Amino acid sequence: MRNPGITIIGAGFGGLCMAIKLKEAGYHDFVILEKADDIGGTWRDNTYPGCACDVPSPLYSFSFELNTEWSRLFAPQQEIWDYMRHCVRKYGLAPHIRFGTEVTALEYADDRALWHVTTAGGERFTTHAVVLGMGPLHIPSYPEIPGRERFTGPAFHSARWDHSCDLTGKRVAVIGTGASAAQFVPEIAPRVGRLYVFQRTAPWVQPRPDIRLDEIRKYLRLPGAARALRYVIYWFLEARGAGFAIHPRLMKTQERIAARHLARQVPDPELRAKLTPGYTIGCKRIVLSNDYYPALTRENVELITDGITEIRERSIVDATGREHEVDVIIYGTGFKVTDALSDFTLIGRNGLKIQDAWRDGMHAYLGITTAGFPNLFFLLGPNTGLGHTSVVFMIECQVRYIMDCLRLLSRTKAKALDVRPEVERRFTERLQRRLSRRVWNQGGCRSWYLDANGNNPTIWPGFTFEYWAWTRRMRPEAFELIGAARA
Repeated sequence: MRNPGITIIGAGFGGLCMAIKLKEAGYHDFVILEKADDIGGTWRDNTYPGCACDVPSPLYSFSFELNTEWSRLFAPQQEIWDYMRHCVRKYGLAPHIRFGTEVTALEYADDRALWHVTTAGGERFTTHAVVLGMGPLHIPSYPEIPGRERFTGPAFHSARWDHSCDLTGKRVAVIGTGASAAQFVPEIAPRVGRLYVFQRTAPWVQPRPDIRLDEIRKYLRLPGAARALRYVIYWFLEARGAGFAIHPRLMKTQERIAARHLARQVPDPELRAKLTPGYTIGCKRIVLSNDYYPALTRENVELITDGITEIRERSIVDATGREHEVDVIIYGTGFKVTDALSDFTLIGRNGLKIQDAWRDGMHAYLGITTAGFPNLFFLLGPNTGLGHTSVVFMIECQVRYIMDCLRLLSRTKAKALDVRPEVERRFTERLQRRLSRRVWNQGGCRSWYLDANGNNPTIWPGFTFEYWAWTRRMRPEAFELIGAARA
């Protein structure tokens, strides 16, 4: 492979947005490296029954490429994937994508101010800048349960759904009750023989106001209509997120909505008690579903809240000693987020490893750049995740900021830029102080938002328009310019 000016890793929403904006700026010397055989990221990998977005479709798309053809307010997986393919075609990205190319190592060369990129296929090349668009939800997380490898039947993660496995009439165990499980459990419950749903912590569930958009599609095609709808949804979700951005007390309204939803859909008081969370809503990801609770009330479905102590060849043993014979196990246990780069070789200035830079937890200035790693940019990096609205909005803010960084390099003729450690440190300290008072840290739960030390390296603690303001203007003084001809 020749040495591209910019290397983008990942062909999900982040990588595609970066590529589109580079081309719009007249820059074509870049490559997108994708480890799989197609674009799409999480929307390629997650093909489980019922998979759909839990953010309204008009907002879960690029602001510069509005789509008026969504079938539903909450688009199914296939439509989102098709939308992303449309973007690849429209913006001519295909020639830049290298499929089946997994990056295994990134090493910065101090003497040349270049990055050495190594792939699983043994290729090695240099590049001036790297954009990590791998996303936080691409490495499945499996629970550490004794005997998990002993199970002899089909066992798979929801993000690696085995479509060759016929669940009809089978005894199926679902481990995990997060957002993915809430979507596929109602889909498989009617056709399995017996369904055991193992719940460690009950999720808060609110109604999903999903509607078909067929009848209003002709209106959405009118000039300005689709953008107006997008604005309405954006500000509605921002207002709804006040409890996240201001104070946990403001989550009470959201909690009442969820409690009424539970009371309406689960008449059995014993089951309802098992499904009532013991933490503030929003501390863990809020689930949107109209059919999850009804699925759990079916006669062939059993909710088990006793912990799992062991998995045997054809069964699961819970904490009471009860053994549940099962034919198939499905893990709905989420993804590795806070330790996604723990096994990745990423070496910056003076031999600094990312694992050492992040010894006390992941951090990055604006979630985009980390001191000691020049010309390395994260998309959906530390503390840019959201609990109330679309991460695509965050991606566009980050891409705009990275473009400003690249323009600064071009304008000053510098070889690289590196965020100043004190700038990143002040930003991180301010961010963590704010997070310490928010629902994810104060809500009384343990979630994937937090790392092993109890820090929150995942979530943006405020409104997204605040993040937009933070990233609207790139501050040159926040960076050290390496090899600049003039400052």
